[in-house]
Amino acid sequence: MLDAVASEETSTEARAQQIPAGDSAAVELQQLVARIASGDQLAFGDFYDRLAPRVFAIVRRVLVDPSQSEEVTQEIFVELWQSAPRYAPNKGGVTTWVMTIAHRRAVDRVRASQASRDRDLRVGIRDHTIDYDSVSETAELRLENQRVKKALAKLTDLQKEAVTLAYYGGYSHSEVSELLGVPLGTVKTRIRDGMIRLRDEMGVAS
Repeated sequence: MLDAVASEETSTEARAQQIPAGDSAAVELQQLVARIASGDQLAFGDFYDRLAPRVFAIVRRVLVDPSQSEEVTQEIFVELWQSAPRYAPNKGGVTTWVMTIAHRRAVDRVRASQASRDRDLRVGIRDHTIDYDSVSETAELRLENQRVKKALAKLTDLQKEAVTLAYYGGYSHSEVSELLGVPLGTVKTRIRDGMIRLRDEMGVAS
């Protein structure tokens, strides 16, 4: 009987050791978000410590200015605290969710800081004739974006995470590796497999 229990414990430990480090970290982040959603401040502190350097790196890449980047990083984590109850694990990994919010917030800050200049520019071009070719091109791009979103939904969470950072965030493979905390070879594999799946889903010839 004791031998059977010992064997079962050994088997359980072996299975735990076989869980990829990236997958284990993803599960831990999801557990933290669930605790944050219930108002757990200690979980939020752990969550902040794990992801703040990556968030700051993304924001700094967009804004460049260190002080603005720090300010926006704090705003992002306030938003994450508030939106944790709405996080849906079936729609993507925690890291993708966080990085998407971070990139959006950084871009919003750039747009806000440029708003006054844009306002003056709009006054100068108020009577400019509408470029119908540009309107048509924009409509086509929107349709293409819808196709891409549908194709992305067919990827695994890990593939989607890597592809999104590389092709929407503009990060190199090594930067994606650093942001996700996984080996470079793993990142390359996820991106390669994800792009193959996207190509097949969208019917693009190789």
